[in-house]
Amino acid sequence: MAPRRFRGAAALVVGCLLVCCLDCGFVSPTNATRRSLAAGFASGLAGVLGLESAQAYDLPDLPYAYDALEPSIDKATMEFHHDKHHLTYVTNINKAMEGKTQPPLVELQKSAIKDGAAFRNSGGGAYNHNFFWLEMAPTGKGGKPSEKLAKAIDDSFGSMDDFKAKFEAAGAPGARFGSGWVWLVVDGDKKLAITSTPNQDNPLMDGVEGTAGIPILGCDVWEHAYYLKYQYRRPDYIKAWWDVVNWDQVSAWYEDALGGKAPAA
Repeated sequence: MAPRRFRGAAALVVGCLLVCCLDCGFVSPTNATRRSLAAGFASGLAGVLGLESAQAYDLPDLPYAYDALEPSIDKATMEFHHDKHHLTYVTNINKAMEGKTQPPLVELQKSAIKDGAAFRNSGGGAYNHNFFWLEMAPTGKGGKPSEKLAKAIDDSFGSMDDFKAKFEAAGAPGARFGSGWVWLVVDGDKKLAITSTPNQDNPLMDGVEGTAGIPILGCDVWEHAYYLKYQYRRPDYIKAWWDVVNWDQVSAWYEDALGGKAPAA
């Protein structure tokens, strides 16, 4: 008990010193710094009190700058989407899991609908957004589909252009009314399929609407993903989104999906 409390007290002292540095301007207070400080304080306090702290889900840093996806997705949208909306999902699933062992987010998805709204909406939202940030890259940095994935797309949909047209149609307001996602999945027969889900559902969930499977590509068609720039023009947003798809990541997920592995996100 004593060593853990000593480490906890030491963590609190270090945290206080870092806060002083922030206040004095010696350390730039980035989002990552703030989250690290918060985690350090929580861990330190738990140690001082002699408590074991559960590993909470974190809001991941974006793998690029907020403005890196412009002009497809504007900086202001990325700031609100990541720092507000995504954070809310993470906060709420942590509340739902308080005091419980927290497995990787991907492991919550299968039973999320059965487990209730917190798991379905917040657990799904946290996972879906982790996935979303990783599957995008600045224009010109995302590569192209692997030969294997490109062939599978041609075999399933006719051509890349035909695939994009069908994907865009599935995400259009007339097809996915209200909030939701449109996905490219590897189904149970190892074939590619396009599907869409309402709200924060995803194709990993048992009982999901549409085609179940392992997602390898997904476009967020909630209004908060595009409204600042595109207003009601969701189809324009989806067309522009193709320019920032990280095909290198999608191709890697395709290989994993053929082996039955879902993106850990």
